[in-house]
Amino acid sequence: MGKMKRRDFLKASFSVPFLLSSVSFPDRFLRVRESQPELYPSYLQAEKEGKLKERVEALLAFYESCHLCPRNCRVNRLKGETGVCRATARVKVSSAFPHFGEEAPLVGQKGSGTIFFSHCGLRCVYCQNYTISINGEGVEISDEQLAEIMLRIQGFGCHNINLVTPTHYVPSIVRALRLACQKGLRIPLVYNTGGYDNPEVIQLLDGLVDIYLPDFKYSEASMAAKFSEGAYNYPYYARLAIKEMYRQVGDLVVDERGIARRGLILRHLVLPNGVSGAKEVIRFVAEELSPTTYINLMDQYRPEHRAHEFPEISRRLKREEYQEALKWARHYGLKRLDRGF
Repeated sequence: MGKMKRRDFLKASFSVPFLLSSVSFPDRFLRVRESQPELYPSYLQAEKEGKLKERVEALLAFYESCHLCPRNCRVNRLKGETGVCRATARVKVSSAFPHFGEEAPLVGQKGSGTIFFSHCGLRCVYCQNYTISINGEGVEISDEQLAEIMLRIQGFGCHNINLVTPTHYVPSIVRALRLACQKGLRIPLVYNTGGYDNPEVIQLLDGLVDIYLPDFKYSEASMAAKFSEGAYNYPYYARLAIKEMYRQVGDLVVDERGIARRGLILRHLVLPNGVSGAKEVIRFVAEELSPTTYINLMDQYRPEHRAHEFPEISRRLKREEYQEALKWARHYGLKRLDRGF
């Protein structure tokens, strides 16, 4: 299937109320068979050993003085206080549906089960999903309802649970994961993040997440600060978080069908006029991760939200700009490149 714009597939998505409605699905999706030779996804082993319960307790404490992302707002979200991301401790979801526009190893034949979370700590001026991430469109749900959504996604036959922009809701997500796990969830989690994560939080996800899908948006602090609401420390923390993700899961591994089983998929959206610093991002991947890292070098930038207020990013990417990024990928010997144009 060809690439689909986010706007298009959001319009075609199943709504959260739909996923919470009465949907029947085969009992085989609700039970982990006792004869299963190994516990996969890895969160099943964590639950068996009692680690999942411990992680839930450790992560919920972050809400009291929130430092889930490097903004380090230190607000008490349990009392309804909000920081830069505008989120409280109650999960807000925009949509949840089988999605066929992600990377091929995630989509397979039955789609990636995406859950789009409202709000975001980065607040990029060019965000294509600004009505969700910045304006906060969505429906507030309980952790129990989030667990039910996970199970219903599994019931549709999706290959994974794709958590889109999960950083600010990690405690609730992990609590919902445990509830769903106890009811038979058994497909892997995809942690689909903008890369602005606290490495301490990522460490607490070790053994829970099998597939990491981070962005590496900028290699220069000045660009991150200008285009993502003062997030000058983005490149520093993105490097730390991505290296920790790679330490946990390594290179992408797929099964006999080509479906992602475990590993890192890194995204880099090439921005006009060198704003994203593609050369340095590519060098980081080659030298600090591995030349065999699966990287999606994306060419689909278009000016959205407030992008027209900034001359550097007020136009589409030129072919020659993307070709320059590909040149650096070849120069640094990247071997698993998902590419556009």
